[in-house]
Amino acid sequence: MSSARRARRPAYAAADDRSLVAQAVGLLRRRYDAHRHTVAAAVRTRSGAVYLGINLEGIHTPCAEPVAVGAAVTAGDQALEAMVAVFRRGSSYGILAPCGTCRQLLFDYAPNAYALVPGPGGRPRRLTGRALLPSAYRTFED
Repeated sequence: MSSARRARRPAYAAADDRSLVAQAVGLLRRRYDAHRHTVAAAVRTRSGAVYLGINLEGIHTPCAEPVAVGAAVTAGDQALEAMVAVFRRGSSYGILAPCGTCRQLLFDYAPNAYALVPGPGGRPRRLTGRALLPSAYRTFED
């Protein structure tokens, strides 16, 4: 494929992060639907397994991240280590920072796990659940 036709991707520092993003982008390439599925996510657990999810458009639209986290939890592999969400714009793919609900989800399940978020110069950066959600909601028992 010529470089003019190749989709541009963000630059990444760590090989494991590049792989995580590539798997999310691969899912979005396969399942993208402008009216139903516009964001894909990948989560990696401490076991090294990667679980994928795609957003579901409807009245109550779950983001892609909880779908991916749910796949990990369903498989009994909920020691989350990393998470990323990607979106498509034209022929390019980019990293999407988690929304408030997804930040709370990461904080609740794995506050020391990190999400890849857009950083300066197009380079993604890692932010833990704690860093993404300072002063997070907690129950009275916490």
